[in-house]
Amino acid sequence: VVRSMGDKTVARRVAIEAGVPVVPGTEEPMRDVHEARQFCNQIGYPAKTKYALEYYVKLAEDLVRCGIHVLCIKDMAGLLKPRAAKMLIGALRAEFPGLPIHVHTHDTAGAGVAAMLAAAEAGADVVDAAVDSMSGLTSQPSLGAIVAALEGTELDTGLNLKSIGELSTYWEGTRQLYAPFEATATMKSGSADVYEHEIPGGQYTNLHFQAFSLDLRQGR
Repeated sequence: VVRSMGDKTVARRVAIEAGVPVVPGTEEPMRDVHEARQFCNQIGYPAKTKYALEYYVKLAEDLVRCGIHVLCIKDMAGLLKPRAAKMLIGALRAEFPGLPIHVHTHDTAGAGVAAMLAAAEAGADVVDAAVDSMSGLTSQPSLGAIVAALEGTELDTGLNLKSIGELSTYWEGTRQLYAPFEATATMKSGSADVYEHEIPGGQYTNLHFQAFSLDLRQGR
């Protein structure tokens, strides 16, 4: 089976014969098991069989039958990568063309802006963001970055970057009052290890600060 997974052509044929939906990937054979698993995890097939694309579409169908007015996708840990966002939102938009889709994420790994742009391009109606001085890390992606990236496109938000900058300056000053309690006291940059431990943003912030306070840092 592993050897078969190493060859994309064979793997696709086996998946199709087994009734597993497949997504086009690279055309070259995979080099090893690790690369094969990475690819499967990225697209959701077939390594993650329970929480695959069909699971979320079926869940959305159940919610629609309950009479929801808006479908909100809450990515609490910031695990939604750009490619996955495009696949998920695209599938939901195709299935429910008239249902507003709202996407919430965190920027723990630093890929939040890219993921929200992908979600918007795939058909999301609303994506959450934070004013620049309050964004990043376990907060939401930068509002200014998203607005700037969409300027002059068909998804142009119409928001004024100068006005966003003024708001950002105000909140930057206010934020200093709470600096001793922030995650930035211990977290200096984004961390892609969130894709491994999958800890939600708020919990990650608290756990990180508590571990630092108790001198339980790595290597001690």
